[in-house]
Amino acid sequence: MTSAATLPLSGKAALVTGGSRGIGAAVARRLAADGADVALTYVDAKERAAEVAADLRTTGRRALAVRADSASATDPVAAVRSTAQEFGRLDILVNNAGIFPNGPLEDITVEEIDRTLAIHVRAALLAAQAAAAHMTAGGRVVTIGSNLAERVPRPGITLYAASKSALGGLTRGLARDLGARDITANLIQPGSTDTEMNPADSSQADAQRALTALGRYGTPEGIAAMVAHLAGPEAAGITGSVFTVDAGANA
Repeated sequence: MTSAATLPLSGKAALVTGGSRGIGAAVARRLAADGADVALTYVDAKERAAEVAADLRTTGRRALAVRADSASATDPVAAVRSTAQEFGRLDILVNNAGIFPNGPLEDITVEEIDRTLAIHVRAALLAAQAAAAHMTAGGRVVTIGSNLAERVPRPGITLYAASKSALGGLTRGLARDLGARDITANLIQPGSTDTEMNPADSSQADAQRALTALGRYGTPEGIAAMVAHLAGPEAAGITGSVFTVDAGANA
């Protein structure tokens, strides 16, 4: 049996944005299982966030659910501050919160553009900037993007793809800005993943599976495993990198 002291993230503290469901909840659970105290943010799903936090506490870790809207210019920074105050440190930031705007190009509004870029890009940058002030050597920034940043297989997702493509530049910039302090920054680009946002039994699921080399959806737990690896000690030499986890859709 692995003791708490030998868990790869023992003694670490993490913040996962958008951690009340889907990939974010799976990431929060995996980081706690690997030994980290975990804070997670939510916007409306207060009860679900509380349930995830309660699950994390069953592992013996400390957990915190923080209401923070990634569309806000101030909430991402406040969430970082609350996490650092609660745990006395912050070692791992997982920028996960996201939305999926889609529809005809002519229907995209300025308000939708601003909100999407705020949630996907501005919030990730602000949170990383704030988190870096608390991190010491060995800190980790992991951002969740999308395989659609590199290949767009159908119409209607221009705004989403554009916002996610910005995260590659963000990650490479963070890697250079934080490398001298031994803090890494990496990007994970999931493909179709079985979550409430994109369930594997939806009317469009077969079309998405057909685009993949493996003929299947990914799982939140699979993405969480990649996050856990990048957050752990064995990934100390990996930074500024992009990992596409999409069952070969972009192959």
